[in-house]
Amino acid sequence: MAIELETLEMMELECEERMQTSLDVLKSNVLQIRAGRANPHILDKIQVEAYGAMSPINQIGNVSVVDAQCLMISPWDKSLLKSVEKAIQLSNIGINPTNDGNVIRLVFPLLTEERRKELVKQVKKMGEDGKVAIRNIRRDVLDGFKKLKTSKEITEDQYAEYESAIEKMTSKTVEAVDKVIADKEKDLLTV
Repeated sequence: MAIELETLEMMELECEERMQTSLDVLKSNVLQIRAGRANPHILDKIQVEAYGAMSPINQIGNVSVVDAQCLMISPWDKSLLKSVEKAIQLSNIGINPTNDGNVIRLVFPLLTEERRKELVKQVKKMGEDGKVAIRNIRRDVLDGFKKLKTSKEITEDQYAEYESAIEKMTSKTVEAVDKVIADKEKDLLTV
């Protein structure tokens, strides 16, 4: 009762997709940590009540970087200024919006050395959480292959081959996580 090769390859492909998704989530979360410079990604998860529905800020107006320390939000409908301002205040991003009646400005204060070190710790924790997620994916997939080996649906050689492929995939993804974290750490510690 041998299992089809296509099924095994699909299991391997699914593993790769799950690991890539974990990496993408980590990258997205790391992008939202501010490094003392104006970064529009800090607003990505903020939802604004507009016309009876919740919408991301970038769908109700333009978000632009004025300079290294300032973001400007220009809602297409000026009546949404108060809603945008309220959403930013409730989001706890640590920046108070300034509303001049036409646009909202977010001025990013310079980070202290102590705050930079806190953010580096936070980023490193995110990296460790990402690695744990990737290792859990590896464990789940290898458990699936072990069950197939135990039930004699795949041979020892096939199991060893897929185990090796999954280990390489895991190592490659963990290296990518380390690079993302190292790049963000360098970004945070650069004054």
